[in-house]
Amino acid sequence: MSIWGKIAGAGVGLAVGGPLGALIGAVAGHLVVDRALQDNEFIFTMALIALSAKMAKADGEVTMEEVEAFERVMRIPPEEARNVQRVYTIAQQDVAGYEIYARQVARIYRDRPAILEDVLDALFYIAAADGKVTPNEITYLETVADIFGFTELEFSRLKASHLGPDKECPYLILGVTPEITDADLRKAYLRLVRENHPDQMLSRGVPKELVDIANAKLSAINVAYDRIRLERGLVQDLATAP
Repeated sequence: MSIWGKIAGAGVGLAVGGPLGALIGAVAGHLVVDRALQDNEFIFTMALIALSAKMAKADGEVTMEEVEAFERVMRIPPEEARNVQRVYTIAQQDVAGYEIYARQVARIYRDRPAILEDVLDALFYIAAADGKVTPNEITYLETVADIFGFTELEFSRLKASHLGPDKECPYLILGVTPEITDADLRKAYLRLVRENHPDQMLSRGVPKELVDIANAKLSAINVAYDRIRLERGLVQDLATAP
């Protein structure tokens, strides 16, 4: 079931509170309620809409490519485009700074860092949709990542897996340094494969609309590991996750 048009829990906004709760409350009357949809999926989606809108505002302009990228990420059906645009506009016009939204998302998922990484993955994809990521967008993403609790190395890994130039360094994509041992390299690779597998994403409440991003990121991880494996002369079976 798609999240659009059938949104879970009319009372979710009250339970969440804060700027996300206010945003949910502001649009609740425009969305059909489906009690079967998991609250986590709903909250994740609203968080992504809010942070995407704030990123566009921080950059100073909203390009058609970024809007289309957001629509691709979330697979918004034409009949729901107006409702989603309403949510996006309300979030963009909200006087609350993006840091407040980011801190609330960080608190909600403080024990589930993989979900916080999913949010950053989607934001990177949207930011890069027009063929460039501006300095303001990088600053925005760095700040959100810092609020989420990611280290500089972890942010570099995320950035490298999404932006072309950084792919020249395969170690960054795996979030490791060239000094890492072969055994630890394999562990890091397998951990990333597990965390970014589409089934794992779905199991932690990420909407199925984001699976395409997971597949692209997983492909970048595999390519990076294969390149390092060949450079180090490691055997083929090390590149295959169990």
